[in-house]
Amino acid sequence: MGAHRKSIVKEAVDRLEEKMAIRQSRGKAKAALRAAKEMGWTGSTERIHSFKTRSVYQGHVVRFVRWVRTTYQIKDLAQVDARADELATRYLQWHLEEGKSAYTLQAERSALRLFFGDRSLAQQVVLPRRTRATITRSRGIAAHDRHFQAANWQPLLRFLQATGLRRNEVRLLLVCDIVACEPEGDYQGQTTVKVRNGKGGKSRTVPVLMGHERDVLCLREGRQDDEPVFARIPKHLDVHSYRRAYAQALYLSLAPGRSLPPQTGRLRPSTYDTGVVMAVSKALGHRRKDVVLHHYLR
Repeated sequence: MGAHRKSIVKEAVDRLEEKMAIRQSRGKAKAALRAAKEMGWTGSTERIHSFKTRSVYQGHVVRFVRWVRTTYQIKDLAQVDARADELATRYLQWHLEEGKSAYTLQAERSALRLFFGDRSLAQQVVLPRRTRATITRSRGIAAHDRHFQAANWQPLLRFLQATGLRRNEVRLLLVCDIVACEPEGDYQGQTTVKVRNGKGGKSRTVPVLMGHERDVLCLREGRQDDEPVFARIPKHLDVHSYRRAYAQALYLSLAPGRSLPPQTGRLRPSTYDTGVVMAVSKALGHRRKDVVLHHYLR
């Protein structure tokens, strides 16, 4: 009997697995490529450095190869490779005509470009620009909000307001990661939370908002160090909205006398404190001024 051939979906997943570079610094990899003049400042390492990126990209790639299999009866990934640009162009054009958001379309093309190793893939498809005005997450009441009963989750909500952690960071948090008095560094003497595996596998120390220390420290009382702080995080909880509220509160506490950057219009340097913005960015685990200014403080 002949060997069993992999399905096209399994082939795709295996290729993504080969591109994984967990615990390898993306910044160092890009710096090395620039030094070798193999990449400009906006290039890609062609590797996946975080589990979150893997999850998102795998979703896009698997949906694409299933569409190819259904639409063109192609069951061999090598045949898809031979027609990658053509098929990716048709797929993105179809989603563009369906009215998919600019963010979804950009993510799909990025995933396919990494998957096929071609940064010019589907270049002829003109995607809509991503703008702040099209972002609706955490800026109003969503349909799923009615399924969440805030009164039942007050300790968790107070913790999120005080720390601004991501969902997965909260899920992985242990009791020992809550520090009553940081012994050294930028937050010496403050109550902090240790994130051991944040975005991109990076660790960081997060300052607890002044005045909210008790909401965090009470979660340590009478518990073992290796115990998860929260056994469960509700599915319908909009964690990002609490990150945004934390970022704004932290900014105002670090920049007394200032207000938040204006919600509309052109953002001028005189309307915000650059040093404080970067401090907020560091606490959030981004280290990017533009992300914090446009998606958290406005």
